[in-house]
Amino acid sequence: MPTSSHEHHFACHLTWTGASRGPTTSYDAYSRELLVEIEGKPPLVGSSAAVFRGDAKIHNPEDLLVAALSECHCLAYLALAARAGIVVVAYEDRATGTLARIDGKFRFREVTLRPRVSLAAGSSVERAQALHEKAHGECFIANSVNFPVQNQPETLTGS
Repeated sequence: MPTSSHEHHFACHLTWTGASRGPTTSYDAYSRELLVEIEGKPPLVGSSAAVFRGDAKIHNPEDLLVAALSECHCLAYLALAARAGIVVVAYEDRATGTLARIDGKFRFREVTLRPRVSLAAGSSVERAQALHEKAHGECFIANSVNFPVQNQPETLTGS
């Protein structure tokens, strides 16, 4: 069935590689390590978060969700800036998320993005700052989650 221009599909192949270290005989005894493969891209080694007995040195789903929100906002913001003629010379974000027990289940309570945008000299800080709200509204990932994604942007301009 052909895909419409309003529908896009994404796929991955996940393999529990921890099985090579033994089966799930008890909650404490098995490895949480896994491999996520996406066609044409480098593989991603994953595990559960250390607090859930995973390997702290390997990416976990919670980190990846925060990273997806940060990356999505960045890409939406850069596209809007380029279309608006705002010259961004640097962008970084120190995003954080809070996972908490809510209604008896662990859920993300919120994620806070802290984008720091540097503009070329002579650029409008006000116009650039205003684009964050629009970028948030256009972020596919933020539009897909059921918790607040806060934005605390900082915009700097060159002299």
